[in-house]
Amino acid sequence: MVDFNVPPCVGNEIEYVKQAIESHKICGDGQFTKKCHQWMEERFNAQKVLLTTSGTTALDMAMLLCDLQPGDEVILPSYTFSSTATSAVLAGAKLVFVDVRPDTMNIDETKIEDAITDKTKVIIAMHYAGVACEMDTIMDIAKRHNLIVVEDAAQGVMSKYKGKHLGTIGTFGCYSFHETKNYSMGEGGALVINNSEYNERAEILREKGTNRAKFFRGQVDKYTWVDFGDSYLPSELNAAYLWAQLLNADEINGNRIATWNRYYQELQAMAMEGKFEIPTVPKECEHNAHMFYLKCKDLKERSEFIKFMKEKELYCVFHYIPLHSAPAGEKFGRFDGEDEFTTKESERLVRLPMYYGLRKDQVDLVVEGIKEFFSK
Repeated sequence: MVDFNVPPCVGNEIEYVKQAIESHKICGDGQFTKKCHQWMEERFNAQKVLLTTSGTTALDMAMLLCDLQPGDEVILPSYTFSSTATSAVLAGAKLVFVDVRPDTMNIDETKIEDAITDKTKVIIAMHYAGVACEMDTIMDIAKRHNLIVVEDAAQGVMSKYKGKHLGTIGTFGCYSFHETKNYSMGEGGALVINNSEYNERAEILREKGTNRAKFFRGQVDKYTWVDFGDSYLPSELNAAYLWAQLLNADEINGNRIATWNRYYQELQAMAMEGKFEIPTVPKECEHNAHMFYLKCKDLKERSEFIKFMKEKELYCVFHYIPLHSAPAGEKFGRFDGEDEFTTKESERLVRLPMYYGLRKDQVDLVVEGIKEFFSK
């Protein structure tokens, strides 16, 4: 049997969780939270990083910091997880979905400008599979139209675009450390703030609307409620788990890249024969092997393939149902332009098992199953 996902564990997690318990500081912003902040700020050359309870709440914070007003519009891809959209809805915005590029499944940067109206305030660039959107073009559009760019880099920790870490290019970046991601704390995420003007408001928003962060730094003699806020701090136990993984980030990344490369090498010949398609990584992108996927001929073939692999206990899964066709997508947004690729490509895509510690013999079993199915 080959599972689709196994949450990463490098071995030191329990020791660090134990240290957090023994410190009698298990709520947020203890020593492990601070270590995680510092590690990401230094490693990613990020202005400021704040751990959050999830990738979703990192997006929530980003959208709230954008000061969206009722009627404002947010441009985003339809091929993404619901969190990308719900964060904008929470902030009161209308959703404007645009088509994806079939090569990377990222938002089609050439379709963004046509979707802009006088109500547009934000562009969300979701980096699918840890492969960057075409950020130079997106940032240029945003600059010319005075828009904010939020990077949904939930899948993009350790990935780069032209040498810059994903999450550090737009005004805000959002990471996820869910158990399905390359680095995990069970449930958790991080907000990357790339403009220092937002630092204080972000701290207040994250700390239930109080200036508690300034109090702990000794900048005020008592803290109080100063603005709207919520509770976005993860437990110190979760941060301790993540800390063990960040210390081994290069090992985890290298292990996943090796698995991704093995899939690519083993499946390239059949892809060139037109049996299926395999991922495209543009030359300016450095990916993190978050996932490896195939694109079947159509929905029928994909369903048959998933069933065939499941019978062999090789677990492959499809990904998102496009948001614009979901009940909430119809309620909260609209699709701008033609849905040329979003639905068609989403119905073909199937994800292969991919996780830290996936053994070579397990990859070979998956590859054998793929070759058997597509040789028929």
